[in-house]
Amino acid sequence: MRSYWSFCLLAMLGSASAQNYPDKQVAMVVPFPAGGSTDIVARTLAQRMTEMWGQSVVVFNRVGADGRIGTEFVVRAPADGYTVLVGTTALAIGPAVSLKMNYDALKDLAPITQLVVTPNVLAVHPSVPAKSVRQLVALAKTRPGLLNSGSGGTGTSNHLALILFNSMAGVNIAHIPYKGAAPAVIDTVGGHVDMTFAPIVAVAQLTQSGKLRALAVTTTVRASAMPSVPTVDEAGVPGYEASSWVGLFAPAATPAAVIGRIQSAAVESLRAPQVKDMLGRNSAEPIGNSPEQFAKGFRQEIDKWARVVRASGEKLQ
Repeated sequence: MRSYWSFCLLAMLGSASAQNYPDKQVAMVVPFPAGGSTDIVARTLAQRMTEMWGQSVVVFNRVGADGRIGTEFVVRAPADGYTVLVGTTALAIGPAVSLKMNYDALKDLAPITQLVVTPNVLAVHPSVPAKSVRQLVALAKTRPGLLNSGSGGTGTSNHLALILFNSMAGVNIAHIPYKGAAPAVIDTVGGHVDMTFAPIVAVAQLTQSGKLRALAVTTTVRASAMPSVPTVDEAGVPGYEASSWVGLFAPAATPAAVIGRIQSAAVESLRAPQVKDMLGRNSAEPIGNSPEQFAKGFRQEIDKWARVVRASGEKLQ
């Protein structure tokens, strides 16, 4: 009986705290450097939420260990809604590629809402004699292991996009890791590597100027920034999808009512014209789903990338 009344008391306290939330500054932790695509999404959202709430939402960049330092900071923070994480696809990939994790993203974080999804672009150097995904697959099958693809580093989303492509297309395109997506794109433009799966914002102008050739985008639907470029799925590899996303998370024990307040404000912010304009300029498609929908999708992503890495046989740790 005592445990029942304790539960009721905690529920009432959580509800009361949600009614007053937020009554102080909210820290939005970005586990990646300032100026990157994740940081831009976070700062755009934080500005709008500050205006809505009349309380400061401040972005803090806690960088290191491929996002794990910032993530662990949020995991260990008080579960009161005043410290939230701007997480990315790296959270779902992490369990498949890293042994050095001091947290369990599924158990230690509470999904709030998926904010945006952004496609990578399968782009090749103009010298590559393939003008479509089907032609690239055919070429790769005649040159097993000879074509190569640059990525932002081992275990990154654009590396995993290549692993998935190799598996689903039945080809063997070699991986060339770089210290970030930008140098991988630069070397693809220079012809030092044949291709790359790069963030759309990094290659859009390069494909328009003819310095790279865009063969496909990695999302399930075409990107509004490149409407004439097909998806990998429709261009010859059925079922392929390797989106990059950004979402909000809180420490696992954060009251559901508080999470609801954050989710509601975030979704409303995504609908604001100035936010939609900024996201559009960075080729990010707003989502704004429920905590339950995001949690389900997050679990599916973790399972998917675990299967992909396992099937590839690659040792990514």
